[in-house]
Amino acid sequence: MALTDTKAKQAKPKDKTYRLSDERGMYLEITKAGGKYWRLKYRYGGKEKRLAIGVYPEVSLKQARDLRDAARIQLKDGIDPSAHKRAMKHTQGDQVANSFKAVAKEWYKQEKAHWSESHASRVSRALRTR
Repeated sequence: MALTDTKAKQAKPKDKTYRLSDERGMYLEITKAGGKYWRLKYRYGGKEKRLAIGVYPEVSLKQARDLRDAARIQLKDGIDPSAHKRAMKHTQGDQVANSFKAVAKEWYKQEKAHWSESHASRVSRALRTR
C-alpha cells in the first residue's frame, strides 16, 4: 500500500530507526532522533544499493516520487543513480572551484608576497568591485 502524506507527517521516532514503505523501492526512514529521510532501494550490477532522495518535509512525497521515477529511468538506461548523483556533485564542485572568483583569490594569494602593501590593496579593491 502506498504511503500518504498524512502518514509521513504523523510518523514519530521510536527506540530504533524504522521504515515506512511507499512503492517501487522507495521508503521513508525515520531515525530515533526524529529525522525523516526519503530513500530508494534498488539493485545494480547484482548488488543492493540505496539512494538518498531527500529530507522530509523539504522534499515532499510527490517530489520524492518524481525523483524515484527519474532514478528508475536511469536504471532502465543502464546508469547507476548513486554514481550519477556523485558525478554530478563532483562536476558542480569543479565548476565552483574554477570560477573567476576562486581563481582570482588564488592568484592574489600567490602574487601578494611580491607586491607592496599599497599595490596589493589596490588590486584587492579592483577584484572586489569588478
